[in-house]
Amino acid sequence: MCGIFGTTLHKGKAAPVIHQALERLEYRGYDSVGLATIHDNKLSIKKDQGSIKDVDSKLNFDELCGKIGVGHTRWATHGIPSFENAHPHMDCKKNVAIVHNGIIGNFIELKSELERKGHIFNSRTDTEVIPHLIEENMMDEDFIEAVRLAARKLEGSYSLAAISTHSPELLICVKKESPLVIGIGKNANFCASDVSAFLPLTKKALFLDEDELAVVKSDKIEVMNFRTGQDIQHDISEITWSTEDASKSGYKHFMIKEIHEQPLAISNALRIQNIYYDLIASKMHKAEQVYVIGCGTSYHACLAASYLFSKLAMLQAKPIVSSEFIEQYGHAINKKSVVLAVSQSGETADTLDALRFAKKMGASIFGITNVMGSSITRLSEVYIGQNSGPEIGVAATKTFTAQLSVLTMLAVILAEKKGSISNNELEIMKKMLLDVPKVMKKTLSTEVKIKKLVKRYKDKSSFCFLGRGINVTTALEARLKLLELSYIPSLAYPAGESKHGFIAVVEEGYPIIFIAPKDGTYDKILGNIMEMKARKASTIGIIQAGDEKLKQLLDDYIEIKDGSMNFLSPLIYIVPLQLFAYWMAVERKCDPDKPRNLAKSVTVE
Repeated sequence: MCGIFGTTLHKGKAAPVIHQALERLEYRGYDSVGLATIHDNKLSIKKDQGSIKDVDSKLNFDELCGKIGVGHTRWATHGIPSFENAHPHMDCKKNVAIVHNGIIGNFIELKSELERKGHIFNSRTDTEVIPHLIEENMMDEDFIEAVRLAARKLEGSYSLAAISTHSPELLICVKKESPLVIGIGKNANFCASDVSAFLPLTKKALFLDEDELAVVKSDKIEVMNFRTGQDIQHDISEITWSTEDASKSGYKHFMIKEIHEQPLAISNALRIQNIYYDLIASKMHKAEQVYVIGCGTSYHACLAASYLFSKLAMLQAKPIVSSEFIEQYGHAINKKSVVLAVSQSGETADTLDALRFAKKMGASIFGITNVMGSSITRLSEVYIGQNSGPEIGVAATKTFTAQLSVLTMLAVILAEKKGSISNNELEIMKKMLLDVPKVMKKTLSTEVKIKKLVKRYKDKSSFCFLGRGINVTTALEARLKLLELSYIPSLAYPAGESKHGFIAVVEEGYPIIFIAPKDGTYDKILGNIMEMKARKASTIGIIQAGDEKLKQLLDDYIEIKDGSMNFLSPLIYIVPLQLFAYWMAVERKCDPDKPRNLAKSVTVE
C-alpha cells in the first residue's frame, strides 16, 4: 500500500514538509520514493528506487523550490522497483504530476487508447495512464474538470493527488476505495494516505468519502462527487490520536488493522489482469505434474488451492511444504512439470531453493508474491502480484486471504480453459468471488462476540481445530495463528482423523473449535461434534447463520452471515478465527504484532 502526501502552502517551501511527512509514512513499507513541486510555473521531480534516506542523500529533496507539491512512497504492484516506475508520474508535456495508491483495473485498455493518440509512456505502472488522461482532457477543459473526467474513466481502487503548471495553486485529490484524508492547517492544507503524515502539522482533518474529489488551496477546500459534479459539505474532525496511534488508523495494533483491511486487500487482489492467469493456466493445463509450494501460511493457501484445482478444474496439483519439496519430489521433476510457488515476501529461503532446483531440472516456474522485484519474480516465467500491500504484523492475515483469492481465480480460469464446468457455473463462481469482500465486511462484525468468547476460554492450556474438505485448511491456518500469537499449544486435524490419536486427550472442558459450513461435509462434521460432546469437550463452532441444529448442539458458536460460500468458505470462515487469535493474544498480554522468535520473512534455511 503506497503512501501519498501533498501540500499547498501560503508561504515557504513545500519540499521539506513533504519529505518529513513521507518519513512518517515509512511504516507502510515501500521500495521507491519521489517528490514533485511547482516553482516559477515549472514542474520539478526527484525520485528513485530505494529508501527515503538513501534517495535523499543522493538527490537532496529539500532543495526543490515551490509552495505546492506531492510526494509518494511506492509499494510496487505493476512494474518492478526502479527509477522509471517510481512516482510521481508526468504527462508528455511535463505539466501534470500524479501520485497514486491503489490498482487501476482497466489500465491496459486505457494505455492502448492513449498510445493510439500519440502519448508516450516511460514506465510499466498502471498509474502513468492518469497524467496522460488528464493531459488529453486538458485540451478542452480546465485542470479540475480534466481530473474529474479522468477519475470517471478509471476502474479499480485509487486515491490520487495531482498538481499542474496550468493551475499552480491547486492540489487536487481523488478517493475511490483507497484511503485519503485532508489535513486543514493555518495558511496551509494537506492530503495524505493517513493522518499520521500531517499530525505534527495539524489535528484538523476532513475524511473523504467514496467517489469524492477535493480541490485544495492553501486557504480553502472544496469537495465534490466526481461522478455527478455535485458539491459536498463535510464536517471537520479533531484528531485525538498520537502519531503512533494514527499510523495504525486508531487501532491498537497493526495486526487488527490488517485484519480489517482484508476486504480492500481482496478487492485489489482480484483486479489482476487476466493475461497473467491465462499464461499460467495454459501451462498448468498441459503439464504432466503440477506442484504448489509454500511455507507456513503460504503453504496453507497452497493446500486450499489443491482442493480448488481438483474440484473446479479436475487437475491434480500436489501441495508441498517448500522445505520438503526436493527430498519428496525432486527426482520426479522434469520438463513437463509445473511448479507454482507462493510467498508473501518472494524471498523465503526454502521456497527459493526449491524453485532453483526445479528450474535446473527443466520445470516451468510460476510465482505468486506480494513484493514486485523479489527473487521469486526473477525466477518465475510468469508471476502474479497479490496486491495486498505491506503487512506490518508478523503473523500473516491479509496475506493469506489475498493469496487464496488469487489461487481461487486461477482455479476458476483453469476450469474455464479446460471446460470442466458450465459457463453458467463459471459466471456464478466469478460473481461469488467478487462478492467475498462484501461478505467479509459483514463477518468482521463478529468481533464483539469473539471478544466475549476469548474471555471465556482465555485460561485454557490447549485448543484443537477440526474441519473437513477444504476447511481442513481453515483449521490449520487458525491453529497456526493461535499458536503464533498467544503461544497456546494447539492442534489441528481433518475432523475424520480426530479418532486417531487426538481423541485420547479429549476430556471434560477441552475446547474444540469446528469449522462447520453447510457444505457437502456437513453431516459428517455433525457426527464429529457429537463424538466430542459425548466426551464432555467444550464445543465451539464457526457456523452458517440460521443453522438451528448446530446452535442447539454446540456450547458456543459464531454465525457467518451469507455463509453459504461453498468452495470460497476458507476466505470467510478464517476471519473470526484470526480475530479469536488476535484477541486471545491481547487478553494474555502477548504482543500480536511481534510474536516472540518469529520473523516476517524467513530468509535463512
